[in-house]
Amino acid sequence: MLFVTIVLDGVGIGEQPDASVYGDVGSDTLGHVLAHRPVILPNLQRLGLGCIRPLDGMSCPANPIASYGRMQETSAGKDSTTGHWELAGLSLPDPFPVYPDGFPRDVLETFCDLAGVGGVLGNRPESGTVIIEEFGPEHLISGDPIVYTSADSVFQVAAHVDVIPLDDLYRMCKAARDEVCIGEHGVGRVIARPFTGVPGAFSRLSNQRRDFSRLPESKPLQQVLQEAGVTTVCVGKVADLFGGVGFDHVSKTGSNREGIEATLHQIRTASGPTFVWVNLIDFDQEFGHRNNPDGFAGALEEFDAAVPDLLAALPDGAHLAITADHGNDPTTASTDHSREYVPLLYYGLSEPMNLGTRATFADHAASVASYFGVPFACDGTPIESI
Repeated sequence: MLFVTIVLDGVGIGEQPDASVYGDVGSDTLGHVLAHRPVILPNLQRLGLGCIRPLDGMSCPANPIASYGRMQETSAGKDSTTGHWELAGLSLPDPFPVYPDGFPRDVLETFCDLAGVGGVLGNRPESGTVIIEEFGPEHLISGDPIVYTSADSVFQVAAHVDVIPLDDLYRMCKAARDEVCIGEHGVGRVIARPFTGVPGAFSRLSNQRRDFSRLPESKPLQQVLQEAGVTTVCVGKVADLFGGVGFDHVSKTGSNREGIEATLHQIRTASGPTFVWVNLIDFDQEFGHRNNPDGFAGALEEFDAAVPDLLAALPDGAHLAITADHGNDPTTASTDHSREYVPLLYYGLSEPMNLGTRATFADHAASVASYFGVPFACDGTPIESI
């Protein structure tokens, strides 16, 4: 038995009814990207992407080969941690803390004491590339780390590897996770953001990034499967969002291309009951946050071209779910995530069907658990029960 879930990070499919609460009225990641320029996605169209709702350049085939629909997020928030946790059956009624005005003084003082530094630079919500270019030169002189956040619940620490070596940066972030970002300041993730280069030409080392996630307070889907004897595999950043909880094997990747190749390897080498959970990061990290709809469109085409190989690699009886964790509309003024429905393409049912609008991302968790015959209590409803 094999179940593969691929999360197209940030690929939302239109604003949710509560988008106004998040300042996201009008956000429509897929709709706007496909309207921006012609995007050729024949394989996703064949699966049924154009059947979920009208999209430029997409039609709904008479006989799509996958079931199709969309899912609504019920948890408070719109970041990767919240989205993946709900996909794993953990719904959050209260949002993780965010810091639109930067972190309070007492948080930074505690961090500086633990990190052994005299101060920090930055301390505001900002794009990582922007804040590194702005404060990088001063950081090279002072040695003080750059601390910043975003619209998400994150405490990010950036440092040049020649000023603060990787091991020291990781130590600082681990201390922040364990002793600073707790209680009322328990952010979703503390993120180490190493970079290199010179002023005017700094470059983030994405493959050396490290996330220190808040641990879930109850067992997520993958942990329940693991305890039931299902081999659980992470490709990409999924394990980081759960503090590593519940995964037998983790394959770190630095791009969508690497993620696709690692996924194909995991499918072809799977033995026994196996759940493979994949995150393809480029849509969000490289293009959504950079307001680059052309790059976003190219990433969609790259993934579409890989779909036939993915389907051909699946053994008989395997299931494949393609979905997302939130939106990240690259055509809006915002560079942040957006509160959107996420698409759901579900391959493997004997009779493909219209899944409609699923009431919660937790339907994914319920469906995976049901496929393996593993009892799992969550708010979701298995797709197979329709």
